[in-house]
Amino acid sequence: MTPIPVIVGATQCTQFPDTETPMDPMGLMTKTGTMALEDAGPPGLRNCVDCVWVSNILSWGYKDAPGMLSRNLDLKPSHTHYATMSGHTPQWFVNQAARRIASGESRVVLMAGAESQYTVKQSYKGQAKTDWPIRENPEIVGDGTSPDLGTNSLENSHQLMIPVNMYALFETAIRAASRKSPDDHQIVLGNLFEKFSRVAANNPFAWNRTACSAREISLPGPYNPVACHPYTRRMCANMNVDMSAALVMTSEEIARDLGIDPSKWVYPMGGADLNNIMYVTQRPRLDNSPALEHCVRLALEQAGLDLSQIQAFDLYSCFPSMVEMALSSLNLRADDPRPFTVTGGLPFFGGPMGNYSMHAIATVVDKIRAGSVDSAMITANGGFNTRHSVGIYGAKPSGAGWPPRDDSPIQEEILSATLPEPESKANGDMRVEGYIVRNNRDGEPEKGLVLGSLENGRKTLARLVAEPALLRHFCNNELVGGLGRVHYDPVAQSNMFVPEF
Repeated sequence: MTPIPVIVGATQCTQFPDTETPMDPMGLMTKTGTMALEDAGPPGLRNCVDCVWVSNILSWGYKDAPGMLSRNLDLKPSHTHYATMSGHTPQWFVNQAARRIASGESRVVLMAGAESQYTVKQSYKGQAKTDWPIRENPEIVGDGTSPDLGTNSLENSHQLMIPVNMYALFETAIRAASRKSPDDHQIVLGNLFEKFSRVAANNPFAWNRTACSAREISLPGPYNPVACHPYTRRMCANMNVDMSAALVMTSEEIARDLGIDPSKWVYPMGGADLNNIMYVTQRPRLDNSPALEHCVRLALEQAGLDLSQIQAFDLYSCFPSMVEMALSSLNLRADDPRPFTVTGGLPFFGGPMGNYSMHAIATVVDKIRAGSVDSAMITANGGFNTRHSVGIYGAKPSGAGWPPRDDSPIQEEILSATLPEPESKANGDMRVEGYIVRNNRDGEPEKGLVLGSLENGRKTLARLVAEPALLRHFCNNELVGGLGRVHYDPVAQSNMFVPEF
């Protein structure tokens, strides 16, 4: 009989700012790892753990994080993995663990992640004392190769490796497609994230438990400056948090043999992992996510459910554009009564780098155990709407189980739409597909950037040539869809775009 994967342990913790002796990420993972094993119950479970997987940690470095965690927990795994930095990692872990357990390749998998970015920043200011292990570079990350950061040289030269810049670029494309004015669209974003803030306000693990109104989220102010038009600070993931979460997965058979209480069992019912075209300047569109659409479809098919049967969601919420693309991929309206987050989302609950979704999974496990929901879907995103993993969880297993499945034809289909490399030195007419406006420290518009298509079908990036008054105009009036002339300036070593009126 094919083993049926089941989550038997799930915990999380938040190290709030008033902690007298703050722990480093390894200390936090040791805490949640211990709690997750204890949550499952039987002491014999430790002897069965043969995989220890750790999400990438940005706030502190360890030579061998999975090995160190294994020693701290007195585990002797035959397989360890330290992931590359990506927000899709925790859900990818669960999908991979389910497949390994179903195939008999693994017996018990412990997954953990943590960040102590808040304490690290406080220590830089001399406001926190840390007596932590020596900071070291990891020996092996992922499969040992250097992962692509997700941006090419042209995108890097225009600072699109900065997440808020990239996701704000997506946002203007989404706004234009909705045919709403910038002012009306800003209200939509405020209303959307107000729902997230309300959930965080009632979550004891949330970093920010102050409920914010749609107006407080959407309108700039002294405590909510514009991060990058059209985003205010309250629309952006808050990475300055100290958090950890851990999960333990095994099979029904092992759980039963070990005497783990069935009331603790939560089933991964379906999942999928796919990537969009790597570079944004080679994607046909800025406002959609083919990989996420396919992941959702595949996960639902495997779970044997339709969307109406999903009772709760946790949509990855680093910025509003990712939530909007998830809603579009799911064909959900913004006023759907079901919750779009179980935690409160990355801006309000907190965004512990690549480990956020493990907190969402742990929260879903608690809700299913408590009987408040029978099924939930988690969408996890890494890179710049690049890497996607989706998982569906329930109180019962799916009939399909986790047999081997080849999704490579779908992946090839997605990547087959890759456009030619962008023009690094462009001249001619260009139509705008997305743009951003950056402010200076005084809150005044200072720089503009546009992405658009040339007459030859290739795309390019260019600086928006405009005085502050005109940049301000494009914060209040739509530029996407507009035409203009682009030329390469050898002195500035950049393309320059002059819009037509």
